[in-house]
Amino acid sequence: MADGGGFGASRIGLYALVLAGVAAVVALGLRYREGGVDKGAAPSAAAPAATPGDVSGMIAALEAKLKANPKDTEGWRMLGWSYFNLNRFADAAKAYARATEQAPRDASLWSALGETLVYAHQKGVDDDAAHAFGRAVEIDPKDARARYFLAVRKDLQGDHKGAIDDWIAVLRDAPADAPYAESIRTLIEKVSKREKIDVAGRIPTAPAPVSVASDAIPGPTPNQMQDAARMTPTQQDALARGMVDRLAARLTQQPHDEEGWIRLMRAKLVLGDAAGAKDARAKARAAFAGDASALGRIDAAAKELGVG
Repeated sequence: MADGGGFGASRIGLYALVLAGVAAVVALGLRYREGGVDKGAAPSAAAPAATPGDVSGMIAALEAKLKANPKDTEGWRMLGWSYFNLNRFADAAKAYARATEQAPRDASLWSALGETLVYAHQKGVDDDAAHAFGRAVEIDPKDARARYFLAVRKDLQGDHKGAIDDWIAVLRDAPADAPYAESIRTLIEKVSKREKIDVAGRIPTAPAPVSVASDAIPGPTPNQMQDAARMTPTQQDALARGMVDRLAARLTQQPHDEEGWIRLMRAKLVLGDAAGAKDARAKARAAFAGDASALGRIDAAAKELGVG
């Protein structure tokens, strides 16, 4: 395990985005809540229009929107993810901090802020990140991302048994389809083997193959971040594209996954594949033909992303 001395790499943000699924958010962070879609206000006319895949244009439009309405919580959330995906982690942290000011009881914002600070400060889970994660679990004791990173902090500080206990607790509370479970399971096995800690019979059994849609998904494990940091940008891109290809293949076999298709559109754009994002939208619409509600959400996400 790293000593907290640095997780930096030029493309770590992209790697993390694809590896972890990065929370159930779409349209550069736009959350779709139960009972409706928050489409947000139209961008300011002064902001440049965004073309498909034009992340800079979308960010400019969002910044203009927030300048006019600085109390827009979802706007700050979107801006945080936008910056994060461009590896602008310090800016992402500032955006998430503004979001927590507007919605101080939103655990997911605090855990997102904490994760962003891990990348921004490159000091492992430092005091600032731990404070954000701590606020998240105060609000929602089941927040998986915050619990995961607080356990990472314990491990980095030498409390390996405490970290393993906490990771096992996260697994026990995880949904059957939690996409982060296997990474945590692997991490527990590695740390327990390295530190000679007996975990026999304690690690929850792996469930059936999982869906990528989930809220509050932890980011990559420290080992995975270190592995990515040692890769060249070309290798990181190849790894990310391989994960996106696997998501696309799964959706071909299991097409009735609305969040999965939205994720695929967003991931394709992050990788600069606007045509692939447009194709994903078309396949999503075909999969949900006749379901007006699902089609509306898919189309809203596509519009926000600038797909088609």
